[in-house]
Amino acid sequence: MKEFRFVILGAGNIAGKFCEAVSLIEGAAVVAVASKSLTKAMNFAEKNGVVKAYGDYEEMLQMEKPDGAYIAVTPNDHHRLSMLCLKYGVPVLCEKAMFRNSREAREVFSLSERKGIFVMEALWSRFLPAVREAEEWLATGRIGKAKLAHCTIGFRADQDPEKRYYSPKLGGGASKDITVYAYEITTYLIRQKLKNRTVSAIWSESGVDESSIVTLEFEETLASLMTTFAADTDERLVIYGERGRIELPYPHYASEAFLYGEKGELLEHFRDEVTKNGFTYEIEEMIRCVEIGLCESPVVPHSATLSCAELFDEIDATEPE
Repeated sequence: MKEFRFVILGAGNIAGKFCEAVSLIEGAAVVAVASKSLTKAMNFAEKNGVVKAYGDYEEMLQMEKPDGAYIAVTPNDHHRLSMLCLKYGVPVLCEKAMFRNSREAREVFSLSERKGIFVMEALWSRFLPAVREAEEWLATGRIGKAKLAHCTIGFRADQDPEKRYYSPKLGGGASKDITVYAYEITTYLIRQKLKNRTVSAIWSESGVDESSIVTLEFEETLASLMTTFAADTDERLVIYGERGRIELPYPHYASEAFLYGEKGELLEHFRDEVTKNGFTYEIEEMIRCVEIGLCESPVVPHSATLSCAELFDEIDATEPE
């Protein structure tokens, strides 16, 4: 089997983590990186052992003809660069939140499906062993039917409006940075039809959503998602069932999962002691899907990312005039 050749669009810190993950996968390599700044791309390439560096994304796609592209820029440019990759027939793995709104999502997924080219949001949390263990406990009825769920993710973010958290022009806001995790992990674990959802949000002076509460009504389960850039919270996902509960501390990068019984007794404690870099799982999934000719992943399908993008629409609609 030939080597799977990745290129990276963007030369920030998260791209470095991606490089490290690819180095752990047999038969895969990062062959080039591009940034709007050639100097930045060259520095990144030297630091991470990448052979080629470009100061233009399109030139890199034209010259390298890669097997896959990883988009590691801020959310404001995800749509444009995804469409650019598809223009050159290059499969896409794009950082979360992949899109700022549902229009962007529909355009990219429509083109992906029309051309039969793989596209996936890099929602790495869905692949983590601790999250998969929680999924297995739910699927096998270890806590009976899920009845309530609560997820909280929050921290005090840098309020500089020129940096990504609070910058409207860079696609900032708590929804695109952390609500995406709370929503896409919760909906992954609670495999029920979503009947209704409501949103409330607080907006910052810079013009991005700073905090939000999202309530989800499934067929048999109610869930609340609380996310914020304004305070340090107890980051945890708890799912309460008829016969116990499941807890995932730090669900967006979970390394542990706890299963409790009806009387609150600890039944199982899963600890992930094998993962070296959590990005490896999503990368392996992309390679697998591309090699068998899929245009989407069953773990992070287009419908999941679109549903979250529609949630962003609803949160954006709460912005004060």
